[in-house]
Amino acid sequence: MEVKNVGGTPGGLGEFVIGFVLAAVGFYLLTQRVQVTTGGWYLFGYNAFGLSLLPFLFGVGLLAFGGRAFVGWLLTLTGLAIVVAGILMNLSIYFVRTSLWDTLLILGMLAFGLGFMARALRPHQPAPTAKDER
Repeated sequence: MEVKNVGGTPGGLGEFVIGFVLAAVGFYLLTQRVQVTTGGWYLFGYNAFGLSLLPFLFGVGLLAFGGRAFVGWLLTLTGLAIVVAGILMNLSIYFVRTSLWDTLLILGMLAFGLGFMARALRPHQPAPTAKDER
């Protein structure tokens, strides 16, 4: 019985695990070097976050009155989508000051780990046995 590992190919499990660990550590270190902030949510010079909540609040009110109201569900889901989109659109993502060595190390670990994982998915040559050497 032949043991098959990653991707249904013989061998490669060790490479996949090492690659996964390297990629995970590289991704973790990369996310530690990123800073996420948000700014104001303005419409015509005024803060518009409260205004974006109106469809959501009307929808919730209609659902409280009658839970099967199509308009209530439509307003609730539309209002929720507006709030989520507004939050995502106002995010600012910055890469914090990092030395070149740290950046190369982080990106190298990420790239090497992903490459090692991809390599593990290819079929490997079976290890030679004592029977093959005769």
